[in-house]
Parts: sequence; C-alpha cells; structure tokens
Amino acid sequence: MPAATHTATLQVPGATLYYEVRGSGPLLLVSQSGEGDANRSDAMTDRLVATHTVVTYDRRGLARSVLDQPGRGATLDEHVDDAARLLAEAGSLTGRAGEPAAMLGCSMGAVIGLRLAQRHPERLHTLVAHEPAIPGLLPEPERDRTRAELDEMRTVFQRDGWLAGVRRIGELLGIDPARQETEPGARLAPLDASREPGFTFFVLYDAWTMRCADLTGAELRALREGPVRIVPAAGRSTPRTVFDYRCAEELGRGIGAGLVHFPGGHNGNITHPAGFAEVLRGLL
Repeated sequence: MPAATHTATLQVPGATLYYEVRGSGPLLLVSQSGEGDANRSDAMTDRLVATHTVVTYDRRGLARSVLDQPGRGATLDEHVDDAARLLAEAGSLTGRAGEPAAMLGCSMGAVIGLRLAQRHPERLHTLVAHEPAIPGLLPEPERDRTRAELDEMRTVFQRDGWLAGVRRIGELLGIDPARQETEPGARLAPLDASREPGFTFFVLYDAWTMRCADLTGAELRALREGPVRIVPAAGRSTPRTVFDYRCAEELGRGIGAGLVHFPGGHNGNITHPAGFAEVLRGLL
C-alpha cells in the first residue's frame, strides 16, 4: 500500500514553495535536476519510504512553487535557504526538529546541496552529490570550454526553440532522450508541451546559476574537514568525458573521496529507480 503523502506549501522570502512528505524514519531531502519537480522521482522514492521520511519539492519558480515576482529568477543562495527552511519545517512536522537530515542532490540539486553543506551544515549529516553540475570544479581550459558550451546551449534554446535546447542539454550531459536505457518497468515522462515552462525557467535562470557556480580549493578543504559526509556520485553509463561526470570526479578528488557509481546515467534516479534506490539506501 503506498505511503500517505502530506502535501503543503511554505512561505519563504520571495516565493511560496510546494513540498511533499511521506514515509517514516530519518529525514531524506531529494533535490532534483533540471526542471524536475516534487514528483520527478516518485518511482524511486516509493522504494525509500519504508526506511526514510522523504521530502521532495518544486524548486522556486518551477511547477507549483510560485515566485512573488514572476520572471525574476532565483539565486543559488535563495535555493539553498529554501532547502534549509524546508528541512526545518519537515523536522517540526515529523517530530524530528533539530535532527540533521540526509540529502540526495542530482545535478542542479547537488549544486544546492554542496552550498547547503557550506552554509547550513547543521541541517545535514550526509549529502549524496550525484553529478554536481559545477563547471568551477573543473581545471582550465576544461572549465572555460564547459561554460562556453552552456552559453551556446542557451543560445540554441532561445534561437531554435525549447525542444532543440533540450536536445542540446542532453548532448552536454551525455543523454540521448530518444534512446535512454531503462530498467524493466521504468516509465519516462514524455517530452511534450507540458514541460516547456519548466525547461524555459531552468534554462533562463537556474542553468545560468549552475554555469557560474564554483567551488574553490579552500571551500573543498572546508567541506572535507566539515561535519557533513559528502558522497560524490555518478552514473555508471554516463560518458566519462562529459562535464557532469568530470565534475563528480573533481569533487571526489577535491575532498579525498572515492566516486560511487549508481545505475543509469545522469538521470538514473528516473531511468533506474529500483537500482538507484537500492544503492542510495546502502549508502545511508
């Protein structure tokens, strides 16, 4: 029988966040990639609710999380503070106030998670950072080339339309939307017009935030020595040369941690929900 889902909204400075809580046990916050919303990984979270209280949400500006000033976008620190407030709210709601949580951050979600571990380390005990899309982790000239490719992706999106832009995003991340390998029974959301608003917001605002993200040597040392356990992760089938995989490698190198491989590629939490959940549960 599916776990009961508590849905609610949370007022935060500049936005109203939509979030969902279900399951029992220690808190686990899932922060999605791209334009993913609170339900992006339902097939995966279904397999975690027996052991964890899973919190999922729509990032501000996406889906049901509404900006007070539409079209303004969101900064990385606003996303980070949103995650911290959500964890505090979920802790109070579930009787786990003050307890640090685990977090799975995927791509953009991992960018948020790493900054959360820096700014609000009391909120987390473990962060699984799956392919953190932080070009600033890469050495030159790889970093400059990646940022130029992300700029070109934005140009394609604006010039040729959202579907062309999404295809270009896939190329940069090692994803072929038409030929994604999946585990038996996995269902992928169709790439239809309902996803255009989310991708538009992501490309115009969050992808730019991601493009400019950085982690200096001093910040990596602080993460390595800090209280939050950081687990760098990547997809087994992600091409080793694409920037998201390289960012995971460089994060591991910077904090002195080995790279954990999950089933699937960049979107393994969607294409391989059962296998992904099994690896995640083992880590937690």
